[in-house]
Amino acid sequence: MADIPRHLRACLDMGKIAFLAILVSGGIVLQILACALYNNWWPMLSVIMYVLLPMPLLFFAGSDSTSLFNESDNSWINAAKFMTGASAVGSIAIPSILKHAGLIGWGALAFDLSSYLVFLVAILCYICIGDDSDNYYSYI
Repeated sequence: MADIPRHLRACLDMGKIAFLAILVSGGIVLQILACALYNNWWPMLSVIMYVLLPMPLLFFAGSDSTSLFNESDNSWINAAKFMTGASAVGSIAIPSILKHAGLIGWGALAFDLSSYLVFLVAILCYICIGDDSDNYYSYI
């Protein structure tokens, strides 16, 4: 990718950021639609998990993102991985429990889980884009 002019590379990078922004915006819209279409704001409870999801990684891992993908002897990194996994499971469990309790319907559950899926795709695309290798343009 060294032969691409600098202005074209900057344009491609801005397109990637715009793509991520569209994904996150779509997830937010789906979350709001899960509540507004069915006149029931209980699905908004899963937003708490979306906010709590990155917190263990921010507090315990810091800027050392390479240790998240490898086995680590650091107990703080392992605790961050565990709490992040528990938050991710909670993001799926909260709408499922609300549906089981009869507080939301099938449509709100579908919108809520699709919102989670869109956020997950955005996170995975961010991880692929953030890779500093030369072949990361093929992920989007």
